[in-house]
Amino acid sequence: MEKPELFGICPYVTAQKVLTGKWSIYIMYLLSDGPVRFNELQRRMPEEMTHTTLSRQLKVLEREGLIVRKEYQQIPPKVEYSLSEIGIKFKEVLSVLEEWGNEYIQYLHTRKDI
Repeated sequence: MEKPELFGICPYVTAQKVLTGKWSIYIMYLLSDGPVRFNELQRRMPEEMTHTTLSRQLKVLEREGLIVRKEYQQIPPKVEYSLSEIGIKFKEVLSVLEEWGNEYIQYLHTRKDI
């Protein structure tokens, strides 16, 4: 028996597949306050990230419709990334994730087995 494809049907599977990249949620967070240039995004990442890795992740988020890439025709070239209309709606999710993440950090500090 073939298992049903849940992408586009189940909201949890759909969200998980769209946000599969290791840094996708953090990139969305960095863009939540407005447009950011590529090099600034790379500087703000918490770990050393190669140009290629960040570029690949941004292309995936753009393909999924969560971010918008705007290229300015000038010298030197300027490219900004921002949340798309559907990406802006993710800001509410980011807020809830932040709250839960802070509660979980507090929980970790109270555990004796760590």
